[in-house]
Amino acid sequence: MANWQLDNAHSELEFKVRHMMISTVKGQFKSFEINVDNAEEKLELAQVQVKIDVDSIDTKNEQRDQHLKSADFFDSNSNQFITFKSTSINKEDDENYKIVGDLTIKGITKSVAVDVEFGGIAKDPWGNDKVGYTVTGKINRSDFGLNWNAALETGGVMVSEEVKFSADLQFIKS
Repeated sequence: MANWQLDNAHSELEFKVRHMMISTVKGQFKSFEINVDNAEEKLELAQVQVKIDVDSIDTKNEQRDQHLKSADFFDSNSNQFITFKSTSINKEDDENYKIVGDLTIKGITKSVAVDVEFGGIAKDPWGNDKVGYTVTGKINRSDFGLNWNAALETGGVMVSEEVKFSADLQFIKS
């Protein structure tokens, strides 16, 4: 049975959201765990589990980060982690997969689908097997109780409902 552990030094989890309907604000989560249990060495037969520490959010603005951790958004005092557990993985072709799973944010669980691009497998200079993936997706933040917003004088809102996310991930075979 193969188990692939996240190589944190070579992995990133980022998000972006439209701000004031005219620009995009980006951020990342600096602390997250992803475990891929893959008995058959085929991603479509694997189980994927993700655990993201909300307090590790970083948008390069401490005041905004504190607001995102507050009850207006993630309420990290009561909901320390965002989790995802795969329910199905479909291989679309040799390089692309669709993973569907249960995403839990702020105590609310919804089924979401993400696109996964296989980057390849390689051996590092120390003989370790490594595999890379790029993951992309989007959610509607209000589906997860992240409802804070402010109306703008010019029309529209301060923060868009749609949040796009991407992850560049490298795993090491354990």
